[in-house]
Amino acid sequence: GDSVITVQLTEEDKVEDDVVFYLVFTGSTVQHCTSTRKINPGSLETISPGHDCCETVKVALCASREGHPVLIVAEESFQFVQDEAYDAAQFLATCAGNQQALNFTRFLDRSRPPAADVDFLDEKVALAFRHLKLPAEWNVLGAEQSLTENIPRETLMHFAVRLGLLRLTWFLLQQPGGRGALSIHNNEGATPVSLALERGYQKLHQLLTEEGAREPDSWSTLSHTVHSGDYSVKHHRGLDVYLLTAEA
Repeated sequence: GDSVITVQLTEEDKVEDDVVFYLVFTGSTVQHCTSTRKINPGSLETISPGHDCCETVKVALCASREGHPVLIVAEESFQFVQDEAYDAAQFLATCAGNQQALNFTRFLDRSRPPAADVDFLDEKVALAFRHLKLPAEWNVLGAEQSLTENIPRETLMHFAVRLGLLRLTWFLLQQPGGRGALSIHNNEGATPVSLALERGYQKLHQLLTEEGAREPDSWSTLSHTVHSGDYSVKHHRGLDVYLLTAEA
């Protein structure tokens, strides 16, 4: 999700300014509708929706004009594929309370990737996490979140902070158990907050300690949820397009 899609119109489809184009993606369980932005008379831009599974869906380009019926201009198939970021997010979500797996992830710290790679990893994995269908009972601390907080253990928050993943840390903070994870010590006696301080991650430390800290600026162009319930509406600030997702 959140990739830019460009639609090229044929000569006969280039119409007056009062025509509104939108795309409808129909999957096996959910349907998405996105508004579009006109770049020029023959091109439109929009954002791909974050889908709930990897599958091929039907996408329809629709045209709407006041006082006229909605027209389906074109139809095509669109494939949602599973990539490394999706795999990583799924692995981390599954291993939320698995100490063996979380300790295994620490090898990444020893072979620390360059800053640009970390930034790319952060954005892609956090975005994939946002689109995962997490179980209602999911918790940052795993299924054993009932354990008393003074038991030393590794958490997903330690993982995100150790690598300096600002966006993933922000996402985890919003989830059940996210705030509780901040005070948990690992086997070396470090909390996510002390790790951020020790490694000199000032922005990250600020995010974890400041009351009312805002979403990282680097995410200002990505989509944010305007409404969530039986359906969700997201607004993509960069292109100023809206995305409606509902059960099909």
